[in-house]
Amino acid sequence: MSAIVLFDGVCNFCNDWVNFIIERDRKDHFKFAPLQSDTARRFLEEHNVDPEETDSVVVIENEKAYTYSTAALRITRGLGGLWAVFYALIIVPKPIRDAVYKWIAGNRYKWFGKKEACMIPTPEVREKFLS
Repeated sequence: MSAIVLFDGVCNFCNDWVNFIIERDRKDHFKFAPLQSDTARRFLEEHNVDPEETDSVVVIENEKAYTYSTAALRITRGLGGLWAVFYALIIVPKPIRDAVYKWIAGNRYKWFGKKEACMIPTPEVREKFLS
């Protein structure tokens, strides 16, 4: 079963993270949509995720939405191989994991910059993006 990654399409860090996932997604496990898209808004609404609360990454897997640090850890698990080892961080209490995640997410534009528009996928990876 595949997972859907909803990401901040104007965030440089988020776009780099999506490219990182695509390069390592050997099993074609992930599909993507920028949070700014109608597709993402439909998924957020369908899974009762408030877009005002979650503005960096959401993972939808097995009909359940995951946010903040849990979303990031589910991505590492989905990549398999050595990346799946990072999923062991799930044992860290969620409030601590989420505090670190939110601190990074809150500074992402300052540290990594922001685009004026969402990225346009290359023809080679276009099928990984939902429309």
